[in-house]
Amino acid sequence: MKTPLQQTTTSAPESASRFQRLIAHLKNPALYDHPVESITLLETHISSVLLAGDCAYKLKKPYNLGFLDFTTLDARRHYCEEELRLNRRLAPDLYLDVVAITGTVDAPRIGGNGEAIEYAVKMRRFPQESLLSSVLQRGELRTEQLDRLAQRIAAFHAAQPAASSNQAHGEPDILHAATRQNFAQIAPLISSAADRARIDQLARFSEELFARDQPLFVQRKQQGCIRECHGDLHLGNMALIDGEIVPFDCIEFNDSFRWNDVMSEIAFVVMDLASRGRPDFGFRFLNSYLEQTGDFAGLRVLRYYLMFRAVVRAKIAAFLASEAETPDNKRALAWQDFHHYLDLAQQFSHTPPFLLVLMHGLSGSGKSTVARELAAHLPAIHVRSDVE
Repeated sequence: MKTPLQQTTTSAPESASRFQRLIAHLKNPALYDHPVESITLLETHISSVLLAGDCAYKLKKPYNLGFLDFTTLDARRHYCEEELRLNRRLAPDLYLDVVAITGTVDAPRIGGNGEAIEYAVKMRRFPQESLLSSVLQRGELRTEQLDRLAQRIAAFHAAQPAASSNQAHGEPDILHAATRQNFAQIAPLISSAADRARIDQLARFSEELFARDQPLFVQRKQQGCIRECHGDLHLGNMALIDGEIVPFDCIEFNDSFRWNDVMSEIAFVVMDLASRGRPDFGFRFLNSYLEQTGDFAGLRVLRYYLMFRAVVRAKIAAFLASEAETPDNKRALAWQDFHHYLDLAQQFSHTPPFLLVLMHGLSGSGKSTVARELAAHLPAIHVRSDVE
């Protein structure tokens, strides 16, 4: 996850200092071979992104966080190339090139013929207000855009390689080990007896769900449902560009984070939309995806993945709230997020009442249109008899 985690950041002090000096000098607009008036620097946990004119340049920080290792120049070049390759699957127009930075730390050049001292992923820049999280917040996200996204993700999943039997990806024990790790990592961070009780309850339910459904997870891998996915498909990693939703910033640095059950990837979108107050949009997306793929069998593991995704978000919020350098105002917001995602995980753990709604009427009378809207708001799964 490209978010604050509990792993200790390790890099040689001179490497970190050298990297920060380089970033400072790269903020010179004269270095770029296209019009640049000013440079804006965005920082993530593992990258520095320079917004320069119509382009963005993303450099990987020389860190070893356990789940990734960018401490050598060769590794940073390799993962820049992987980022370009993998993201071009869904965002070919955004990801332009991997560029070498030459010269010296204090006098760098973008490109050039000398020996590379660093590498960057060059991207087409888009306005931050185009992020799907912002589009949703402004009330501008449309159901037809979600339908087209579902169609695109369905085609993307179908085109990706499936994990083979001799690969560890998607093995049930490995899958559930990540679930157990989430709860184990949260436990030391909370002091409230009520929060501990809720975490214990969710952990027990996850164990029961996994024990009951373990044969399903085995079956999912055997049927080719473990594929090389995006790995981090949430609203903050999608942008509305020219009226279409474009996923970007997939996981490139850790194969195990990217190779998932396709239903786990779909669950991330559904969970994220629900967490932002639009579960109807989440089920609209889910039903559109199922209509394309026919993967109704995946619904049997959906609840497990919805809980998993919500608990991961709760864990990230708890980590942020527990970090000593987090300001008090952000700490309070992080604890709010923690409880919000914990509430969501508990909602996903509840079995809703069973309900079957049958639509009937003359051909062309609008049965599918009404059913699609009804399914989104109940929420429910929409099955069309003329298709299925």
